[in-house]
Amino acid sequence: MATFFVAGIIQGSLQDRSIHGQSYRDRLVGLLRAAFPDAETYCPIENYPNSLGFADEVARETFFGLMERAARADVLVAYAPEASMGTAIEMWQAHRNGRLVVAISPMGANWAIRFLSDVLLPDIAAFERFARSGELAALLAARGIIARSPAGNHPVPQGKSGPELQ
Repeated sequence: MATFFVAGIIQGSLQDRSIHGQSYRDRLVGLLRAAFPDAETYCPIENYPNSLGFADEVARETFFGLMERAARADVLVAYAPEASMGTAIEMWQAHRNGRLVVAISPMGANWAIRFLSDVLLPDIAAFERFARSGELAALLAARGIIARSPAGNHPVPQGKSGPELQ
């Protein structure tokens, strides 16, 4: 089963305990779950919606646990409309562990974005086209993350086959 980790800006450069809007996560998670219904799609905000209120010990454990999860996911989808230290670390963790990193960012000149990404898309609309067109599925199949159906034209999750999935 393929695993996706949805990384993205939470605090960014904000200097207080506020966060950037997180509605992008609903769109990304929804796209991934629709395109790959048998995959696991993990979103930190879904699992830790009130993390800014965590005590330091719990926050530290959560932070490092998320970095480990990012390193283990088959695919990291990173949304970075502006600089995000946490997202950059998650991208690094995924990259250094040989995972597929798909970045959604207008910051194509930024070295972290540029060199840690296998795919760089400028915005969520481009990611949506990439996912819906089958290009993402084809890339996952080429990497062995999912398999192609017996007919060869419809990717199916790894370990699944047969006409019921075509």
